[in-house]
Amino acid sequence: EVQLVESGGGSVQVGGSLRLSCEVSGNTAGFYCMGWFRQAPGEGREAVALFDGADDATYYADSVKGRFTVSKRDAKNLLLQMNTLQVQDTAMYYCAARRGFCSWGLPLTEFTYWGQGTQVTVGV
Repeated sequence: EVQLVESGGGSVQVGGSLRLSCEVSGNTAGFYCMGWFRQAPGEGREAVALFDGADDATYYADSVKGRFTVSKRDAKNLLLQMNTLQVQDTAMYYCAARRGFCSWGLPLTEFTYWGQGTQVTVGV
């Protein structure tokens, strides 16, 4: 059974930094596409960053470009370094994975495996 477990969330002040981690267990064969998504209260879930394991390409939402960096520590650990955090970054952050190709704009339903989420709160 595949499981994704996020960690690293918390409360920070505007301008601060956090690093989220996603540990994957189980059969990860074919997990070429992994990413981070977030959902703010009353809002829909949105993609934040994707990591394409086929060629190490990365993709970002316009709102986080230049501030967030997605990377893989190893085959089973996906990271999200978040710098210069803003109030608008407050959300539950989820890690997700799919087998197959990676492309920005894929529907959320294309991601088969999801973690439970970790809360990020940015305050003034």
